[in-house]
Amino acid sequence: MNDECALAQDAPSAEPRGCLFALSQPPLMLFLAVIGLLLLLGAVHDLYIL
Repeated sequence: MNDECALAQDAPSAEPRGCLFALSQPPLMLFLAVIGLLLLLGAVHDLYIL
């Protein structure tokens, strides 16, 4: 068995965190929103302006 996995199972955590815990962080969501907006603006520019 993997040592990291064994350590993670033995250590008690205050609250269980799921796989989507990182996406619930506001700085990451703002960053992803800005990147998505830039991609959307680029796509609209390519489709309708060029």
